[in-house]
Amino acid sequence: MGLNAFTKTGNTVTFTAATTAPAAVQCVSSTLGGNQYRIINAGTVTVFLGYGSTASDAGNNAVIVTGNASSFPLLPNTDEILTFTPNAYFTGITSTSNAVVYITPGDGL
Repeated sequence: MGLNAFTKTGNTVTFTAATTAPAAVQCVSSTLGGNQYRIINAGTVTVFLGYGSTASDAGNNAVIVTGNASSFPLLPNTDEILTFTPNAYFTGITSTSNAVVYITPGDGL
């Protein structure tokens, strides 16, 4: 079994996470059921990524984790390939400062 490099399957979307989460953006894949995303936190602070199948879900899930929360922490200056629902919505919040986040749908490692 070979490992496939990440193959882009749609346009990159971006948002700037801040102490108040911005409106959620949808990341659409051109493949049926595409549910992998390359997510880059280009900032110098942790972003708590909110995600969901609707913009409302993503916004509600963008919370700073202090005990138990559904957001996903993205460490500063990281590049992750993660799996979520197809054509998911994303937003994010930080505890301080701003951080630009880029999300590209695709498939592979």
